[in-house]
Amino acid sequence: MVKCDHKFVDSIRCLKCGWVPLPDPILVEHEGIVVVRDDLLPGGTKRRALHVLLDDQHNDYVYASPVYGFAQIALAHTAQDYNRNATIFCAKRNYRHERTRMAEALGAQIIEVPHGYLNVVKARAQEYCQRTGAKLLPFGLDDEEFILALADVARRLPIAPPTEVWSVCGSGVLSRALQLAWPDANFFGVRVGIEPDAGRARVFRAPEEFEQLANLRPPFPSTDNYDAKAWSFVKRYASPGALFWNVAA
Repeated sequence: MVKCDHKFVDSIRCLKCGWVPLPDPILVEHEGIVVVRDDLLPGGTKRRALHVLLDDQHNDYVYASPVYGFAQIALAHTAQDYNRNATIFCAKRNYRHERTRMAEALGAQIIEVPHGYLNVVKARAQEYCQRTGAKLLPFGLDDEEFILALADVARRLPIAPPTEVWSVCGSGVLSRALQLAWPDANFFGVRVGIEPDAGRARVFRAPEEFEQLANLRPPFPSTDNYDAKAWSFVKRYASPGALFWNVAA
């Protein structure tokens, strides 16, 4: 994707490179914790950086997603923002998961894989890209440029650098990005699925299975099988004034 300094931005997009500005993250204090409320951004946090993975050589962007995953929605929003195509591979179910239906409603092409364990879903997505020339995005969006872009989002928050930061760790991408943004902070993560690459964060493991809903919900909208699972640990262990990054709802 063409990069520029965005000096020619109107209210919709940069007239030079097509970059679409998004509203700044909103911070709200809940029960003594500073919460980044990216549940208020349609598509959530990953939408803020996905544009850096677009380029001038591809029009179709492919992601192999767990049916519960939120990246499929973030990609669908980003594809819509930039007039590109999003293709989501996921396991076939008797009834499509609500998040897959949301991605489809935003214009994403949904390709379901029967009896689709995640490794099979990933293989089918790769085969599709080899056949069509589409661009396969890494699982968890674990890409250096994407991580750097997320770190820039955090640095621009209108707050002093926090001393303690909490997040859910799926792949660990968000925590690693925040560690780049705030190198002096202490980091804590909550594992909700496979073992994440969480950098130097201390990681707790959520008691619920990945597809299960959080036992304790936070006092704000939060993804019920993802971010919400961190709140019980934040309530128990976080210091007053710590920051929690809520990715989506």
